[in-house]
Amino acid sequence: MTSVISLLTDYGLEDGYIAACHGVIVGISPESRIIDVCHLVPSGDVRRGAAILAQTIAYLPPGVHVAVVDPAGGGSRRAVAVEAGDHVFLGPDNGLLSWAIHASGGARAAYELSNKEFFLEPVSPTFHGRDLFAPVAAHLAIGRPPSELGPEIPLERLVSLPAPTSTVQEGYVEGEVLSIDRHGNAQLSIGSGELGTLDVAPGDTLVVWLGRRRLSVPFRESFAAVPPGEIVAFTDSAGLIALAVNSGDASQRLGLPPGARVRLASSP
Repeated sequence: MTSVISLLTDYGLEDGYIAACHGVIVGISPESRIIDVCHLVPSGDVRRGAAILAQTIAYLPPGVHVAVVDPAGGGSRRAVAVEAGDHVFLGPDNGLLSWAIHASGGARAAYELSNKEFFLEPVSPTFHGRDLFAPVAAHLAIGRPPSELGPEIPLERLVSLPAPTSTVQEGYVEGEVLSIDRHGNAQLSIGSGELGTLDVAPGDTLVVWLGRRRLSVPFRESFAAVPPGEIVAFTDSAGLIALAVNSGDASQRLGLPPGARVRLASSP
């Protein structure tokens, strides 16, 4: 039994969607503490939602974690509950939960949400956050076991996003743009430890290859270490290398969508 429920969605803040989800939860589990992780995930951006959840879960207490970023809007995909570590993750089975599940030690059991006893009726086909995931989360918070939610799912049948990739070669490290935040910072799949193999430290200069483009970029401790408008590389709060423009948008400036390949090397 847990009293913590977290919510991550792409619902935005302009409408009453989040308030409705809160209201459903409190109506069933009034003692629950609700943590809003993020509701400004770009609409339908499953990869961005997965990255935010995976990079936040280590700082969340044991609990039930609802994530709804669902381009299919209900559709034919399953709604699932997955037990991993001290957590239960609820969301569409579209890969959104997969990176956070991995970060929590891997799934140990999964269930399809099919027991209507836990739902609000009627269930809107376009608002599963309110009518399905929120009430299920609240019932789990008051002690109902996940095994009552529906049939168990073989773990190998859960949908997973491809894991972010990076490679270390002699003289360079190559990775991909993992996600773009609301400031336009491009977070790479390259960790600070991997960059360390190049013998690069804050204060040095990196050679950044974006396809055939070659840039010399200062590597600093934060984006504020360079003048406004300048490009900088730094280690972000998740321990990953990011490219930013101080007071600007690196994604637009450099033409870097999620998934773009980036190569880093030390400056001669």
